[in-house]
Parts: sequence; C-alpha cells; structure tokens
Amino acid sequence: MLTNFDELLDRFHAYLRGVDNALVRDAVARIAWNMPARSLEPHRLPCLDQLDRIAELAPPDAQRLVRLLAEHRNDLRWGQTYNAADFGEAFLQKYGWLEVFGLRGHFANDEVAAGLLILGPGITYPDHHHIAEEIYIPLTGGTEWRMGEGGFHVRHAGEVIHHAPNVSHAMRTGREPLLALYIWRGGPLAQKSTIPGAQGRG
Repeated sequence: MLTNFDELLDRFHAYLRGVDNALVRDAVARIAWNMPARSLEPHRLPCLDQLDRIAELAPPDAQRLVRLLAEHRNDLRWGQTYNAADFGEAFLQKYGWLEVFGLRGHFANDEVAAGLLILGPGITYPDHHHIAEEIYIPLTGGTEWRMGEGGFHVRHAGEVIHHAPNVSHAMRTGREPLLALYIWRGGPLAQKSTIPGAQGRG
C-alpha cells in the first residue's frame, strides 16, 4: 500500500523536467514543488482497469510514473467531474482523473493544479472549455484531439497540447485508452468546464 505520496510527486516532477518544451519548462519553473501533503481517502473508479494496457503503451520516459500509478491505483483518490446526466453512464465507466496537486489533490497548491486523465477506448470527451489555461501531454498515443473550430487530429505520446483560456477542445479515443498529464493554471482550479448546452472539467 502506498502511504507516502512523495514518490508520486517526485516521479510526476521528474517526467515534466524531461519534457523539452518552453511552455512546459516555464510551467515547471513557476511551481513551488515543496507542497504540503494531504491525507485523502482512496477512491477507485472503473476506468482504473485501463491502467494495465496503458502501462504497456506508455513510452520509456513515462514508464516510471505510469507503473507507479498502475501498481498503486487502489491507494489513490481518483475523481470524476461529470455525472450520467452530462455524458451518460458509458462515459463514466471509462473516465476519471487523479489530481496530484491542487485544491483537491494529494498535495495542496492553490495556484496550479496538475494530475492525470484516463479515457478508455471508444469514447468521446465532447467539446468543453474553461477559464484556466491548460497544458496536456498525452502519455499514450493514438487519441484524436480537437481545438477551437478545427477538426480532430491524432496526437502522439509526448506531444505538448496547449489550450488557452476559454478555448473549446475535445478528445476521442480509438482502440486504445488515453492517459494524459495535465496542468491547469491562471483560472479557477476546481471549475466545472462549460459544455455547449449544459454545464460541465478537464
């Protein structure tokens, strides 16, 4: 059982330090990494079953982080922002996120939130937007991403995807699941995203 979450934060930080991208370097440099830990009860979700396959798909530079998640999935507090009324029960079975640090994460930070998103295969995360700027780094490839009025484009593991404040974006998975690292900054860190026709995070 994982009782000291410092290793989670260390591996998360180590992965980000290895990303050769100016936006990511800036974000990492602005984070105060000596964050206080929170005591959170574990919360399991159905999407955690995807972690075995995700561990097979993740590239070498993400393996240490992904294998820690897979091995200790039941010790972590996973969450969902939406409910069945938003996107349907089938979506909820394949969706969830882990906030490593932020307002609700394993480590407390009131300036930036960061963690990992899981989407199982064969689902669409519909168009949504939020005030916070968002940086995504897929740790598995093959998922299609859309931003603004553009079409869907396949993104590879390790690509950096930037969503400016209030820019609509969506994702859809194919035959394989998605694990993506995210960083939220510059806006409400626990905001439920705005969904066209509804109120809906991520």
